[in-house]
Amino acid sequence: MIGLSVAVGRFVEALFWGIFRVAGAVAGVLILGVVILVVAWVIARKMWARRKR
Repeated sequence: MIGLSVAVGRFVEALFWGIFRVAGAVAGVLILGVVILVVAWVIARKMWARRKR
């Protein structure tokens, strides 16, 4: 019975670690995407300002 309990505990722990890894990867991709969008927006504004002069 103890062996089954340990196995279930390890499975749940592995499940949580997997969920946290995926959530971390998704959050990292989202943050990177936002940073890229902000940089592209700043560059586009600077180019637009130069073109108007």
